[in-house]
Amino acid sequence: MTRFLLALRDAVSLVEFALKHAEQGDLFIKKAPACTVQDLADALMEIFEADIPSRVIGIRHGEKIYETLATCEELRRAEDMGDYFRVKADFRNLSYANFFTKGDTKENLTEDYHSHGTTRLSKEEVKSLLLSLPEVQAELRYS
Repeated sequence: MTRFLLALRDAVSLVEFALKHAEQGDLFIKKAPACTVQDLADALMEIFEADIPSRVIGIRHGEKIYETLATCEELRRAEDMGDYFRVKADFRNLSYANFFTKGDTKENLTEDYHSHGTTRLSKEEVKSLLLSLPEVQAELRYS
């Protein structure tokens, strides 16, 4: 399983960027790295020198193998803004002609933006990211 990693500082930067660049209805997505859940668990156990046995239990009911932040349909109308995607609101009207007699002939050449398809961090890179977090640094000082 993979999950996106977004530090609080990056979440705040995303909000600030959106406040500066957004128009009504825009959706902003940070291009974030991901890691496997196993690498995240292993990195945390190494950082905190935890000797806790772990086991793989498999996928639980309702759980996903990966996270999706934007569908390929959203990415078709997205603007690449470097570290972010800006997905414009779809303000088309609901005229039935748009559904029955008019369409978009442009082929969809992209896939969803998901945690399996983005930059994947190694365990060492996950450890480095975690060690840069003030919350982790504070825990290490007090332990």
